[in-house]
Amino acid sequence: MSQQHVIVGAGPVGRHVAALLAERGERVTVATRSGRDTGVRGVGHIALDASDADALTRATEGAAVLYNCANPGNYTQWEETWPPLATALLTAAERTGAVYAITGNLYPYGPVDGPMRESLPDAATDHKGILRAELWADARAAHEAGRLRAVEVRASDYVGTGIGENGHITRVLPAALQGKAVSMIGRTDLPHTFTDVLDVARTLVAAAADETTHGRTWMVPSNAPRSQVQALTEVLAAAGKPPVTVRRLPAGMLRAMGVVSPMMREIAQMSYQWTAPYVVDDSASRARFGIEPTPWDEVCRRTVAGVA
Repeated sequence: MSQQHVIVGAGPVGRHVAALLAERGERVTVATRSGRDTGVRGVGHIALDASDADALTRATEGAAVLYNCANPGNYTQWEETWPPLATALLTAAERTGAVYAITGNLYPYGPVDGPMRESLPDAATDHKGILRAELWADARAAHEAGRLRAVEVRASDYVGTGIGENGHITRVLPAALQGKAVSMIGRTDLPHTFTDVLDVARTLVAAAADETTHGRTWMVPSNAPRSQVQALTEVLAAAGKPPVTVRRLPAGMLRAMGVVSPMMREIAQMSYQWTAPYVVDDSASRARFGIEPTPWDEVCRRTVAGVA
């Protein structure tokens, strides 16, 4: 028998989650402020301010899972947008009994020495990492208190379809496809994990459905790390295009730009991700869920298709 699922957010993760669930014959509703259509066949759409706990609760009544696929894009507004949204999501999950499945990221770990794995503490010192760590801590505390069931999956920088300018590879890909030189942040020769957004959705759906995995975080299975230059070059090759010149944007330059640009100041705070290896150890989630990442050559083709 099909179940009802509610997805908050129609970005790349939300759309992929909706498509996976619809393919299985589940009943799916995607909630966004505008109610815009994701284009996924068989999926319903509603206009909803998800920070309104009462409205979100009404939308979630009867749902098996409430997926947090929201991604407030403007870093400078996170302190204003995330807390009320997260509180409403927790409230709706607690009131309705829906599993609360969260799309997370690696920000809570902060700078690390070695591969990132679930056993590492959430030790970020920048405000975005601290905020994301607090959001998970609140959900985990509610889970441990028996008020709801929660799980979070964490992924590195996205590749794949539907990402647009929010991805480090896809941000520069349109120019690179035209043979133009591009600029990328920090060291472009260091190993870095990139995660296919489809694999984020696959892992989130699997974690939501498996009650034995709740109450903790899981890494999304991802391909072997590649440098920024290598990843971009391989994506270009998938399109039959040659490599392009890649210029570096040093962290110091980002900080200087941040003097006049609040958004660049926010990005500069995350530059540690590009000045040392930034690698995920996903062995625990591969073993638990039996999920292998989408083959890299297919990821490259999907990434190109997503900007074509």
